[in-house]
Formats: sequence, structure tokens, C-alpha cells
Amino acid sequence: MGSDTDDQEKRIAALYYPPATSSSSSPTQPLLFKPPLHEPTSYPNPESDPTQFLQISYNSGHRPFKDLPFLILFLLVLLCTIGFGIFSIVHGNPNYGNLSSFTFDSRSASCVPASPNSASTVESFYYFLVNSLRSSGFTSGLIWAIVITVILTGPICFLLLFSLRHYTKYLVYASLPFFIVMPVFFNIYWFVACTVSSSCSDDLPLGYRIFVMSLIVVVIGVLVWVLVVNWYRVELTISIIGVAADALYKNLGLFVALPMLSFGLVVYYAPIVVFLVFARFNGKIVPKESNGEYHCGWKEDSWVPAYYTLGVVTLLWSSAIMMEAQVYVISGTIAQWYFSKNDSPPKRGIRTSLRNAFGPSSGSICFSGLIMFIVRMVRGAVDSAKRENSPGVVNLVLRTCANLFLSSIEFLNKFTINFVAITGEAYCTSARMTYELLKRNLLSAVLVEVISTRILAGITFVLSAVYAIVVCAILKGAMSLGTDAYYVAILAWLVLIVVLGFFVHVLDNVINTIYICYAIDRDRGEVYKSDVHEVYVHLPISRNQRPSLATDAVV
Repeated sequence: MGSDTDDQEKRIAALYYPPATSSSSSPTQPLLFKPPLHEPTSYPNPESDPTQFLQISYNSGHRPFKDLPFLILFLLVLLCTIGFGIFSIVHGNPNYGNLSSFTFDSRSASCVPASPNSASTVESFYYFLVNSLRSSGFTSGLIWAIVITVILTGPICFLLLFSLRHYTKYLVYASLPFFIVMPVFFNIYWFVACTVSSSCSDDLPLGYRIFVMSLIVVVIGVLVWVLVVNWYRVELTISIIGVAADALYKNLGLFVALPMLSFGLVVYYAPIVVFLVFARFNGKIVPKESNGEYHCGWKEDSWVPAYYTLGVVTLLWSSAIMMEAQVYVISGTIAQWYFSKNDSPPKRGIRTSLRNAFGPSSGSICFSGLIMFIVRMVRGAVDSAKRENSPGVVNLVLRTCANLFLSSIEFLNKFTINFVAITGEAYCTSARMTYELLKRNLLSAVLVEVISTRILAGITFVLSAVYAIVVCAILKGAMSLGTDAYYVAILAWLVLIVVLGFFVHVLDNVINTIYICYAIDRDRGEVYKSDVHEVYVHLPISRNQRPSLATDAVV
């Protein structure tokens, strides 16, 4: 075993470490620089020049609390939301649901109850909803399709992970043709179906159908062009996905912890949503004039709109915090596995990451969530301005610069939370460390993220589309639902693609974490996971440089 390990380390060293006397030992050397393979190579000695490498490693010891002001700010916002929510329940007006039973009394110039025993609006809506569901013809098919889809999502995700781990190359190459075939099939299918259907052909004339079909063909052509241009990167991406799938397979506990966090967010949301609903009950029934006639209307208390704003901010900020906490747990768990001496995951790795996420690093996660919340709010405002078609070149330039700036913040924040999980440092310190480590190879990280994400998204789309077609065929053949089968199949497709999208999100974060861990290894001159180094060493150092893993990819 010892000789095999030595041979493996020598093979890794021969890939990218230059000799100590070479000029490549300069601190300005790119992070993932790959020298010609024919040059003699050896490991650099970090102790000879302590300032050459940024000494970063996983902090498994005591972690002090960081960024406490942001944690205190979030807790203050949450406490205000809960406090005013309880106040809204206690001081709610029970007459809100009986507004229709009040009439205007001209003698007292006020609203008085006309039929006190009438049912409330909420109760009427409830009975209407129940009766609608009971009388619906496709309710049973919809329920069975959704339940079976939810049950099958687990085995489908595990099968996909197993395939990506052992048969990455075959799965990717088998899916690539479907990236083109599936859109072409749906494009032809909807065109023929709309032409045959008299109602659809009347609503959508032939000229419009041809225009939409041609537009989809152009989109498919762009997709083909993107695949052809980036074909030389596919081999490297396959190897990166395979390494990440293997790392995720060895930390399967994440598929228990992460859904539990999402479920916890839903439970956390429930009382806040109830508070927002009951906040509307705070007000009174007052006379209102319309076209010279008086009627009874509802007037909210002056503080209710402000509470709505506070509640929405709390919900959105909490959602962003939970997303960052999930990334933190993924990064912390994968980093513990990466920097462990053996290939098995460390004991209580997920528990340690959860304790750090909601303990010492909770302030940093709140800070990161606040940044992402602001970014999404600004991006929503920019997109809204774009939909309004604001004229002028200046507005176009401002929108472009804003989107570029927001994308840069999102990109930096994603790797910053990785550093927070690994080192336990404050957010700003981790952001600086992220910049210093990635500025020497920023484009390579972009290539890893973009290509792997697109391929994984394409695979999930193909799998979910095939599943939707099977569901539709079963429903049309077994239950004779007719056109309702299409709606049920679409809902089943949505459920599956959401779950598979979550799977891709987890795998993407694993890829990013391994990339950061590999970069830390390079800075320290160490090799913790040799199979990772054998793949990531082939990353290009510029956009125009082609990866060298064209023929000898490790799958």
C-alpha cells in the first residue's frame, strides 16, 4: 500500500509541480498553472518561503462567533414580526369575515349588522373549495400521480447519483442527443396538435404558429452551436462531475439533513403566514361612498401595511438565510471529507457543520443571506424596469452594468460562504481570502460552474420529460382522462424537475467546494485527495486555453 501511495503522489507531482529552481515558483504563478509534462517536476517546499502560499485549512477546532451584529439584527426583525403578529391576533376584529352581512344605516350614518347568522366569507370559500375538489373529474388521477411521483423521487435521485458516479461518460453522451431531440419533438408535436385542433388553430393562426415554431428552431440551433463550441470541454466536465458525484455518494447523509432544513423552513414559515393573514383582520367596517351611494367597506388599521412589509422582508430574508445555511452545511461536510486522511467521511461531519452553521457562523450566514436578499430585490427592480421598456441608451447601459455587478456579487458570495464553512472566519475576511485565492484562476472556476451546471440541468430535463411522457401515456390509457392527462403530466413533471433541480443544486455546491479545497491544497503544496488532483489539474488558466483532458479523462 505504501508503494502505491508513493507512486500516486509522484504521478500527481509530475502533472503540475515545477522544479524548485524553475521561475514558476514565483508568487505570481497562476493558481492552477500546468507546466509542460516533459519538464522534470517535484513538490515545492512551502517552508522555504512562508509567504509564498496562503495558509488556509479546515478549522476543526474552536470557532468564535463572527458577525454578531447581523445575527442580532435578524433576531430583532424576527422578534418584531412575531410580536406584532401576536398583537394582530389578539386585537383582530371578528367582523372581518362577516362584511357582507353589514349594511349602511342612513339614520346613524354607520354600518350595522343585517344578518348576524350568515356564514363568514372564509367558511363559504372553504366549502366551495371542498365541493370543487370532490366534483372534479381528474382529482383522483392528479392525487395518485403526485403521490407516486413524490415516492419515486428518492429512488430516481439515488439512481442518478449512482449513474453519475460510475457511468458519467455514458450518461452524459447518452443524454446529449436528447438535448436536441426532445425540444425538436415537442416543437413538432405542439405544431401538429394545434393544427389538428380546431379551437387552437382558430385562436392561433397559421402565420403565428409558423413564427413560434421558427423561433424555437432558432433556440435549438443556438443550443447546438453552444454544444459544438464547448465540445472540447465536455471530457473535463465529465471527470469533474464524476469526482463530485463520488464525494456526494460518500456523504449521503446530506440528503437527509438538507430536506430536513427545508422542512424546518416550512414549519418556521407557518406562524408568520398566519400572522400575516390575521393582520388583515385588524381594522373596522366603515361607510364608503361610491357614485353617490353609501356601502360598507373594510378599512385596515394604519400599521397593517407596514407590518406586511416587515413580514415579507422576514420571509424573504429567512429564505435567503436557509439557502446559505444549506450551502454552508454542504461545504463544511465535503471539506471535512476532503481534508480527512482516509477516504471515508468523518464521524458526525454533518452534525458538526449544522452546529457551526447555527452557532459560531450564524452571524456570517445572516450577513450572506442579507446580501443575497438585497441582490434579488435589486435584480427584481432592474427586471421590472426592463419590462417597462424604459427608452434611452443610458438606461440600457445602467441595466447592463447593474446586472454585471449583481452577477459578480453572487459569484463572489457563493465561494465566500465556502470559505466561511471551511475556516470559520468572518464574512468580510472570507471574501478577501476568496478573492486572493481565485483572482489567479477566476476564469477556470467560471468554466467549471457554467459547463457542469448546463450539462446537469440538461440531464434532469431529459429525465423529467421522459417521466412526464410515461405518466401521460399511462393516464390516457388506463384512466381515459383525455386532455386532462396533459395537465396531470405537467404537474408530475414540475414535481420531479423541482426535486431533481434541488439535486443539481447540491451537486453544484459539491463541485464548488471541491474546487476550493483543491485550490487550498495547491497553495499549501499538499495532496489530500489524489483523484481530485488528477482531474482538476487539467483546468485551463484562461478562457482561450483548451483543457488538456481531451483524451485521458479519468471517469
